[in-house]
Amino acid sequence: MGKKTIDDLIAAHPFFAGIDERYLQLISGCGSNVRFDAGQYLCREGEQADRFFAIRHGKVAIEVYAPQRGEVTLVTLSEGEIVGWSWLFPPYRWRLDARAIDVVRATAFDGACIRGKCDQDPAMGYTLMRRLAQVVSERLEAARLQLLDVYGNAGNDG
Repeated sequence: MGKKTIDDLIAAHPFFAGIDERYLQLISGCGSNVRFDAGQYLCREGEQADRFFAIRHGKVAIEVYAPQRGEVTLVTLSEGEIVGWSWLFPPYRWRLDARAIDVVRATAFDGACIRGKCDQDPAMGYTLMRRLAQVVSERLEAARLQLLDVYGNAGNDG
């Protein structure tokens, strides 16, 4: 079995499933392989958001700091999922922390590179943005359900 290229890795990632081969080649030019050890941060709130990650192996906790509670895990992501969309919106700062729970292998994509290619090829940009919007929508729905679970039972304790 030969060494897999970035093209091979993203073609096998569910987020990119079915994307036109031309787009995959453009996107892969912005990608690099990364590895994080357990406990290592992929990104920290307030830092420059200059990339996003396609998880290939491992688990990532998306966390927020809450006074008097410390770090609170909002969601745990794993193989086949995407981490990050702050690279899309000025001022390009992370809004949350992302911490490796175990060894994480991912493909990191340079945000400025992707934005530039989307500007040059609006059809590719539309395809990619639709997929990212789906991720955002799913995460917001999950957060809504978490809030309903936490606060919906607040008055039912007796």
